[in-house]
Amino acid sequence: MNTNLIDIVRRYLDAHADTVGLAQTPVSGLTIIRSTKPSDLQHAIPNPLICLILQGTKLVTLGKETYNFEAGNSLLITADVPTVSQITHASTDKPYMALVLDLDPVVISDLVLDMKMVPRVNGAAVRYDATDTDVQDTALRLMKLLDRPESLPVLHSQLVREMHYWLLSGRHGEAIRRLGAPESREQRISRSVAILRADFRKTLPVEQLAAEAGMGVSSFYQHFRAVTLLSPLQFQKQLRLIEARRLMVSRGLSASSAAFDVGYESVSQFSREYRRLFGLSPSRDKESAKKVLHTK
Repeated sequence: MNTNLIDIVRRYLDAHADTVGLAQTPVSGLTIIRSTKPSDLQHAIPNPLICLILQGTKLVTLGKETYNFEAGNSLLITADVPTVSQITHASTDKPYMALVLDLDPVVISDLVLDMKMVPRVNGAAVRYDATDTDVQDTALRLMKLLDRPESLPVLHSQLVREMHYWLLSGRHGEAIRRLGAPESREQRISRSVAILRADFRKTLPVEQLAAEAGMGVSSFYQHFRAVTLLSPLQFQKQLRLIEARRLMVSRGLSASSAAFDVGYESVSQFSREYRRLFGLSPSRDKESAKKVLHTK
């Protein structure tokens, strides 16, 4: 891994990381992460992204498959799939550090056309490989640009596009081409996923979601599950539960307040589904998470 990239990311984290080790950047979709100790299990449904592991080690589980990511690896997620992750190696002297960039389907689609590539229609939703040198070099120039705010609005989009270009050209190319396929199954399902992410607190008829994807209900259900590994209802439940956990841990809401805030009408149902996903009751999980935060 490029030592200059590690150094500049470390400096940016020192200046901008919040109390949980996240540093949001002025570049849309670019986030820097640091952890000084191994983490507990983290449930998420991330957007398609590329994660450059700069230091430390992380385990990511998707369904029945578990992947071990080390420094120098890139983690690629090409669909809105539920993941369970855990930082396994990190310390104060050598923290876990990662650079995460959301993949932009519009940029990918444009590049696929310019590069005359044939989008793939299958492949694993989660992959990993050694990070290409060109990707590391572009990431370094993007990080350097963050220290030049006068240049950032003019130049950052070019570097983000270049990052996507090298990803498409390199080891990850075949896996992400399908994100740029016009009216591909993934793009059509992503339109419904966007509604679920924006309005997960509401009751959303499956007919509305299917219409957004331009599919019949039966076909939509089948394709949604193939892409995300969940039914639309299961997907919405996980979004609700993940947000409820965030509200309890970061804002101190009670289980009942969090349940109603994310759209549940029954606290008992919320508690049952929370325990099923996270393995603990809401109150016990909240206390456990608070202890972890207080020891950082």
